Amino acid sequence: MSKTAAIYTLGCKVNQYESSAIADLFRRAGYQIVDFDQPADVYIINTCTVTHLGDRKSRQMIRRAAKQNPAAVIAVTGCYAQTSPGEVMEIPGVDLVVGTGDKSRIVQLVETHSREKGPVNAVADVMKSDCFEELPVPTEQGKSRAFLKIQEGCNSFCAYCIIPYARGPVRSRLPENVFRSAAELIEQGYKEIVLTGIHIGAYGQDFHGQNIDLGWLVERLAKMPGLTRLRLGSVEPHDINDALIEAVANNPNICRHLHIPLQSGDDEILARMKRRYNARRFLDLINRIYKTIEGVAITSDVIVGFPGETEVHFQNTLNTVAKAGFASVHVFKYSPRKGTPAASMTNQVSPEEKEDRSKRLIELGNRLAHEFARRQVGKDLEVLVEQPFEKDQSLFEGHTDTYLKVVFPGEEHLRGKLVTVHIEDVQGSLLKGRII
Repeated sequence: MSKTAAIYTLGCKVNQYESSAIADLFRRAGYQIVDFDQPADVYIINTCTVTHLGDRKSRQMIRRAAKQNPAAVIAVTGCYAQTSPGEVMEIPGVDLVVGTGDKSRIVQLVETHSREKGPVNAVADVMKSDCFEELPVPTEQGKSRAFLKIQEGCNSFCAYCIIPYARGPVRSRLPENVFRSAAELIEQGYKEIVLTGIHIGAYGQDFHGQNIDLGWLVERLAKMPGLTRLRLGSVEPHDINDALIEAVANNPNICRHLHIPLQSGDDEILARMKRRYNARRFLDLINRIYKTIEGVAITSDVIVGFPGETEVHFQNTLNTVAKAGFASVHVFKYSPRKGTPAASMTNQVSPEEKEDRSKRLIELGNRLAHEFARRQVGKDLEVLVEQPFEKDQSLFEGHTDTYLKVVFPGEEHLRGKLVTVHIEDVQGSLLKGRII
């Protein structure tokens, strides 16, 4: 009987991608991958530490695994494991702590673990990492959309963010390896490839003197035979140059969707956050993109309640978000991360004020999202069919290239295919239509 492994993932798309790759590594070693709530010989918890809630949920999942099978090997990896290995080692049941590096060796580390010796801390100093760690391209990512990791790490050190300490410096994947993996995914039949990483806009910065950046990469990926759709993950505003904007504008198979984090719409707060732009420069960039890429959707992240944020600062953020006309806004309440400059700043904002500002910004974001979606009614849009609609199994759902969700009558054989849908109605930001 084959050994079994179960994986639980917290956090971002990069973690989800890496968990899928880890699952493939275990399959290659003869393991059967089972659901996390089933008994397993090995449990892997891929943790997140972006907020204190990520830390707490990570600890909860570790304890749940230990309770499900006390005899199992419990391996903890990811960002929380990297930044707080001592805390993780103290949780009863933990056998192995790996961090964000050495994931390619996780099967070997699990199999050489000896329970008699107690828990093993295999976390390496990620700040000394100088090359991209290759993992297998995940083969089981669903039928429609596949993620492709192109870089690791971040050099920005924004005042609120723990990620540079968890992921280390920027390491870009060699272009030839990116192209090879993209070709594998196209061969497997994926219609859409999503480029992901910790800071994808920094792609190529560590290839000194080679004149390679994200615009260079996507321009070449777009020319690959058989690639129907290429979607970009989050790109920082200071990394978006004319070459990248032109690449999206001039290649129909690059999705007209850019996720550009704003974080605050107030210049004083942006400076305290150690962001590299002010509100005017951000809006100038957004307007340049709107003028160059017809029908583009720009989505964003905003943090409310950063230390020192007053009602006046917050009003400036509301005004900037309204002027930007985002297609959707992800709102985050500031969460202090030990070891970051912002955690020791004075004038911390109360939880009640954070909650109030979050609700008001979400309300504005919902209005903007509805307005963007409403403008699509009456159009014929190309939609990637993904799965049955959760609220009505007689309907299917999928996304446009601008990442709007569309529901429509469909059939199982269409899953993973691109269809043209005539948009007839909108509810909130959800589009409704029929295949033509």
